[in-house]
Amino acid sequence: MASPALPRQFALDINQVPKPSFHNFLPNGNEALIDALHHSIAVWSSPPNTPSHSIEGRWFYWWGSDGSGCSHLLSAIANQAEQHQIGTIRLFPSQPSGWVDAESKLAATEGSQSLVLTIDDVDRLDEHQQASLFRILNIVHASPHSFVYLSGHAPPKQLALREDLRTRIGWGLIFEVHPLSDSEKMEALSRAAKERGLVLSNEVLPWLIHHFYRDMPSLMALLDALDAYSLETKRAITLPLVRELLQISGHTP
Repeated sequence: MASPALPRQFALDINQVPKPSFHNFLPNGNEALIDALHHSIAVWSSPPNTPSHSIEGRWFYWWGSDGSGCSHLLSAIANQAEQHQIGTIRLFPSQPSGWVDAESKLAATEGSQSLVLTIDDVDRLDEHQQASLFRILNIVHASPHSFVYLSGHAPPKQLALREDLRTRIGWGLIFEVHPLSDSEKMEALSRAAKERGLVLSNEVLPWLIHHFYRDMPSLMALLDALDAYSLETKRAITLPLVRELLQISGHTP
């Protein structure tokens, strides 16, 4: 049996999902987008007013269904910019005050410093936020130092936004983010388990895909917790062990 100290520790292990990054995003079907984003990141530190600072290297919109990884990629971009100590602005429909601050910050830089903006769920912007984004995009377009990355749930032409904003969103590169299928998720988890030297009973992965969080960062975090819990309890990773760990960590399906 697990010691009394174990439940709290393993609950933390499962809940501490790693920060979104390109390293923990599986690109299956999205290789072109990832390549384009890596190219854009390289442009952050290159001299302005060069061909690499064209709109195609600074302006991106991608779209996909819930769980496809759109928000993950936006956070990965913002986290990468912060690691490079580049000015970063993250905008969301749920945080209206951030839009006023963003316009002020853009005006203050006057295009003299590199600035990375990420805007999530553009299809959920209200009237005032749409007006703000329209002004922001005009500033970004005129500044070779500014980079903008937007995501939504539909291609630009299908967004329920004002027409002039839809047009501007489509000025840069556009990608559809393809979600992983269940079989691809199990393949990725199986590969990660082998890299860790783990042996999973046959029923574990199919059960997890249908009874636990379906996003890959959460599934990978659970795999790490199972690795540690299996070693601590000296038990094989079977379905009863998985259920036990989820129960003591407060994740009972």
